[in-house]
Amino acid sequence: MNKSELVAAIAEKSDISKKDAEAALKAFTEVVAEELKKGEKIQLVGFGTFEVSERAARMGRNPHTSEPMEIKASKAPKFKAGKALKDSLNK
Repeated sequence: MNKSELVAAIAEKSDISKKDAEAALKAFTEVVAEELKKGEKIQLVGFGTFEVSERAARMGRNPHTSEPMEIKASKAPKFKAGKALKDSLNK
C-alpha cells in the first residue's frame, strides 16, 4: 500500500474527504518526526511505540578497498508493535 492508497483507505474508513485524510496523515507524520527529533517517545496503546534508537560509533571496513573506516554515531527511528496489533495479525 502506498501513500495515496492509505489516504483513500483512511478517507473511506472515517467518512471524510481525501483532502482531509491527507492533511491528517501529513500532520501525524510531522508530529511523530518532530517528537522523535526531540528524543521523545510516542506510545499509541494497542498499536505500538515510536522511539529513537541510538547507534554508537564503530569501526568498519570499506567494502571496495578493505580499508578500516570510522562509522559515526547516529540515531534511527524505531517502531515496536503493540500487543493488540500483534494479536490481530495472529488470529
